[in-house]
Amino acid sequence: MNNSSPVLLVTPPFTQLNTPYPSMMYLKGFLNTRGIPTAQVDLSLEVILGIFSSRGLTELFEKAGEQSLSNNGKRIYALRKEYTRTIDAVIAFLQGKNRTLAYSICEESFLPRAGRFGQTEDMEWAFGMMGMEDKARYLATLYLEDLSDFLKESVDGNFGFSRYAEHLGRSASSFDELAAELAKPLSFTDRYLTGLLTEKMEAYHPDIVAVTIPFPGNLYSALRCGEWIKKHYPGVTVAMGGGFANTELRSLTDARFFAYTDYLLLDDGELPISRLIEHVRGGLDESGLVRTFMLQDGSVVYHDDVAAAIIPQREVGIPDYSGLLLDRYISVIEIINPMHKLWSDGRWNKLTLAHGCYWGKCSFCDGTLDYIRRYEPNEVKTIVDRMERMTEQTGEGGFHFVDEAAPPMLLREMALEILRRRLTVVWWGNIRFERAFTADLCRLLKASGCIAVSGGVEVASERVLALINKGVTLPQLIRTTDHFTRAGIMVHTYLMYGFPSETARETVDSLEVVRQMFERGLIQSGFWHRFAMTAHSPVGQAPGLFGTRVTEPPFGGFARNDVAFEDLEGGDHERLGDGLSRSLYNYMRGVGFDLPLQKWFDFKIPVSSVSPRFVEQQMEASESVENLYPRRLYWIGGEVEFGAEIVKKGKIVLTLHDTTRDIHLKIKKETAVFLHDIFSRISADVGEPYLLKDFCWDYETAIHEDFLPFWYGKEMQVLREYGLLLL
Repeated sequence: MNNSSPVLLVTPPFTQLNTPYPSMMYLKGFLNTRGIPTAQVDLSLEVILGIFSSRGLTELFEKAGEQSLSNNGKRIYALRKEYTRTIDAVIAFLQGKNRTLAYSICEESFLPRAGRFGQTEDMEWAFGMMGMEDKARYLATLYLEDLSDFLKESVDGNFGFSRYAEHLGRSASSFDELAAELAKPLSFTDRYLTGLLTEKMEAYHPDIVAVTIPFPGNLYSALRCGEWIKKHYPGVTVAMGGGFANTELRSLTDARFFAYTDYLLLDDGELPISRLIEHVRGGLDESGLVRTFMLQDGSVVYHDDVAAAIIPQREVGIPDYSGLLLDRYISVIEIINPMHKLWSDGRWNKLTLAHGCYWGKCSFCDGTLDYIRRYEPNEVKTIVDRMERMTEQTGEGGFHFVDEAAPPMLLREMALEILRRRLTVVWWGNIRFERAFTADLCRLLKASGCIAVSGGVEVASERVLALINKGVTLPQLIRTTDHFTRAGIMVHTYLMYGFPSETARETVDSLEVVRQMFERGLIQSGFWHRFAMTAHSPVGQAPGLFGTRVTEPPFGGFARNDVAFEDLEGGDHERLGDGLSRSLYNYMRGVGFDLPLQKWFDFKIPVSSVSPRFVEQQMEASESVENLYPRRLYWIGGEVEFGAEIVKKGKIVLTLHDTTRDIHLKIKKETAVFLHDIFSRISADVGEPYLLKDFCWDYETAIHEDFLPFWYGKEMQVLREYGLLLL
């Protein structure tokens, strides 16, 4: 194999601005293990930095000229000198390099303001008096969105920060519309893209370029990249893959797609790209390709060497961020929502705990596809090793676990390993709100650095939850969110309406449960979305079993994922969306809990059948101590100091050195001696398990008293509060 030229890994416009999209770092890390030279570029970031600069805006305003513009566009054009004067300082601020600019940004006279600033009336609620930097970041984001609106109106109707020409890729059964758009001259944005791509090609001289297409909003620009390379560098091989291809292009038959790429790879890219590199460089014929589309004799063919062994997770390597402009990513605050702030603000290292979903049975999910269906957890040591290496490489100790649903037992072991290694990290990710997330497990996760979780509440209706096959009941969901919140972990919920056969009353009942959960503080953030049927989900595979009828036209040879359908049994959900969004917006602000649900809708809705105390009643349930006997004891609190015996009282002072204060407990001498031995056996560093049932037996043997009064007594409750966990 010829290794003289590197493989160039390209992320095309546009993905998140605050952190690199992880797919290329994963591939680079894997190719490192095979000794294959690679380079990677994030054109999503670099195109934005090129356009949103004083030089870029000067060119934008010159290109736009005094054409016919809306009133908002005219205002922005009239303020063009102010925009070009302030843009470089604002970008630097959003990159964390010019933090004192927050004082100026928060002054009304500094930033030029146009249409987007009409949504600032709730800033005092959102940021208060202490959140100046966040407030400035939010205002700077509105400023950029004003410029984005102008760019879209004047020179590039496809522009969007994270949804560039997204409409061309969404459910594009036929390639016709994309082909027509790509046949047009290069747009303003395209010229920045191809200019930067040319710079990278000349700098690295690759023989293979791999372009990721994670979302519909990357498809058009990925094809522009492929088109440019094939036209100007005809000897270079172009390959594409990514999340969009994995879900949308599995039935591809339209040969026109291969005017822009030579190969299309599906599912996990490690094995397909390593086989492709070997093929392109002369060491393998087509029969050895894995999950790869290509064009042969004018027809689209699919090669898949099914005998090829799947690469184990332990061998995929450590995600490699080298070559990326890590100090130039932009942290924005797009909307006033605590969880959305995590997604768009701050640079997070992306990491995966396991391949696939450990549950994998939800009827709305793409459970037939490899990225969900094939579950393979990483080893805990490997996960934490990677966290340490990535922290060293990037200088950042923040991690976003991008699993479909993080397995609770794997999280437990990871958290213990983090504590054993004395690591200081911050992390968050997606979970299922299942019973395994006990109050003590949530406290352990918090101690290891967990700050937030997101998960699907979906539909707060037992009947519909059963249809969805979520594997979670409403009482479990309520208690689990309570556990996370009590531990100090923020909870974001994905909420769904319009699932097949769901009635309007069931949606209203779901809203009432959500209202009560917000009112009780169990969730802090959420988002309602309309159910969408996908071709690779159980619902999409057997729509008749769910009371639906497919209404989509015949397949046009290009993309297929979202399936048009008619719900033959459920209610009319078309009108419910606005009211659901209005209510949620207010609940996140902590207001509107006392208003009837009807107030959020401008048409008559069914009266909820949910008890006003339903959520409160589910929170009150507790497990008996007998059910806890198989669990293991851990002490994750601070130093425990056993003082001298108190004269005449026969007690010993036990001092807990918490991070915020010292807690003093007076305990009988024989109990203190007993506990002194126990504490040496239950630290996170000790490998030998010590179960609650052993604790009970040892206590009654040593102290000759019943265990339950001691377990529920004041001293043990204080120890439980300050770090004694059952896991």
